[in-house]
Amino acid sequence: MIIKLKVYFSTIIKTVFLTQFKIMETKNKSALTTRAVIVGVIGLALITASSMYVAVKMGALPWPAVFVTVLSMTVLKRAKNSTLEEINCTHTLMSAGSMVAGGLAFTVPGLWIMNQANSISFIAVLVSSIVGALLGTLFTSIYRTQLIEKDNLPYPIGEAAYKTLMTEKEKKSSPWLFSSLGGSALFTFIRDFFHKIPSVVTIFKGSSLFPALSFYVSPMALSIGAIIGPTLSLFWTLGMVFGYYILTPLGLKLNYFSSMESAQSFRSSIGLGIMIGTGFAVVIKAIYSAIKNRKNTTNEKKERDNKKLITSALIVVFSILLLTIFTELTLIESILTVIGAAVATYLSSMLTGQTGINPMEVFAILVLLAVHAICSTGLTAAFTLASCVAVACGLSGDVMNDFKSGSLVGTNPKDQVKAEAIGGIIGAIIATAVLFLMKKVFVLGSPEMPAPQAQAVASMAGGLDNPLAFYIGVAIGFVMFLFALPSSAFGLGVYLGPYITISVALGALIVWIIKKIKGEKTEEKISLVSAGLLGGEGCAGVFIAFITMFMG
Repeated sequence: MIIKLKVYFSTIIKTVFLTQFKIMETKNKSALTTRAVIVGVIGLALITASSMYVAVKMGALPWPAVFVTVLSMTVLKRAKNSTLEEINCTHTLMSAGSMVAGGLAFTVPGLWIMNQANSISFIAVLVSSIVGALLGTLFTSIYRTQLIEKDNLPYPIGEAAYKTLMTEKEKKSSPWLFSSLGGSALFTFIRDFFHKIPSVVTIFKGSSLFPALSFYVSPMALSIGAIIGPTLSLFWTLGMVFGYYILTPLGLKLNYFSSMESAQSFRSSIGLGIMIGTGFAVVIKAIYSAIKNRKNTTNEKKERDNKKLITSALIVVFSILLLTIFTELTLIESILTVIGAAVATYLSSMLTGQTGINPMEVFAILVLLAVHAICSTGLTAAFTLASCVAVACGLSGDVMNDFKSGSLVGTNPKDQVKAEAIGGIIGAIIATAVLFLMKKVFVLGSPEMPAPQAQAVASMAGGLDNPLAFYIGVAIGFVMFLFALPSSAFGLGVYLGPYITISVALGALIVWIIKKIKGEKTEEKISLVSAGLLGGEGCAGVFIAFITMFMG
């Protein structure tokens, strides 16, 4: 079986991905050099392993983009004839495994948490993660033009990686970036490693009608607000206010909710619904636009599009066959999983672009529930498809951040696609191996290794907490999108609540005030400091993960 897998994987890489994304002969050499691949794979192995550990232990996954950018620069900047594009491709490959690890860590342990006797084969998890990596890379390569070039979404993580890269070219900017990066990293170390600074500050402890008001003490959250700007931050905050401080107390006052717990269930379901409603609207709009544009395209472009369509179809068919042959999923379930991944990766890519947040396990849950409603999916199969979708969504966020930094640097996106494909597949192998090793060493779901996201997936495996609220949310998200309002950011605020929202809003407010006082001339310094704050916490998070993993 393993030999067959090797043949299949070799075939898909050679005949599909390299066909789809083959670089035409130009005067410029490919930025994805042999040394970029070697350096990228070495860094990938360390970051994937540590990300799996920290994701299961802490229920968190710091974005590695800036950390791997700094690491790639450190290794390659003194190499002969190295370029920013080569460094960009190296960190693109290096970061991919982290998100694959997150997708597995946030889903599969839930099966064992429900019952330690529940089994899922190593091959099934490996195949689901590899298919997720393939689909995440494929779909984001299709969505890149719309989200990066046409919509020009901020992608705060990708923007921070770009600013870090540019310090190599503009030495004068480096003090602003690296001083804020160092300060943020030191702050994070004191907070998370030495536990001398509280992670959460509670302003209001809550009452019988109003939930508690707390916020995350985080340089990263502040910088995300600074980067995404006041509009998206405002709608994010409005979503929080609507869900927590209008909907909840009103429902409790009118006795619609029997308790704060039932209010929480309603609020979470409506938040999820808003994000999914946005996704439905996006898909309908995309189909309409594709049909309309096709009528106005030249025969030459139609021919190119047809070739891409055929190649994409081959990848999809190959993925369906892999899932059907090597996992517990039936053919119909495999088809629905791939369709769900296509929608979920778009939502994940868009939300990451708008907010810097990528709730990959949420989209996995929603696809799981949708497939389960149609096919009455078994327990093991359910977690298999959830892991596949979560990996695809996790990788899509990473891919789009890399595309953002690459577009600003001027890197050929085809080089980056190949880097993500390589990193995703190798990351899937490493992440699967580390997860099964951890299962042997630890009791997943215990206080030592709580795996909180996976527990959430386990709790939702039986169905939605509040279907009515979910459908209301779908309608709200759909209508908001039609009116060109940032519905996904609004839905995220409803779902997440104050915890991160207040910190993000505070960051946006601080920058808005500074610009009002100092003018737009401060734009560059603000951008560099924001990138440094974001990157510092991300770097410290990855480094703490290394230390924690090796210290046990």
